[in-house]
Amino acid sequence: MQQIRAFLKNSKGATAIEYGLIAALIAIAAITAMSSLGNQLTSTFTKAQTKMAAGVTAAG
Repeated sequence: MQQIRAFLKNSKGATAIEYGLIAALIAIAAITAMSSLGNQLTSTFTKAQTKMAAGVTAAG
């Protein structure tokens, strides 16, 4: 019984879980931001490719 009480009083596990949750939230925010940035970059490079191809065709 004393071991159970000591286990329940131990807050190291709770602290580790809190840090884990914070790290998970940061990871989710970073993934979301990078995904959005990736989509914007894809759009930008697609526009540049289209304009360059149109310039080559007009000059050719």
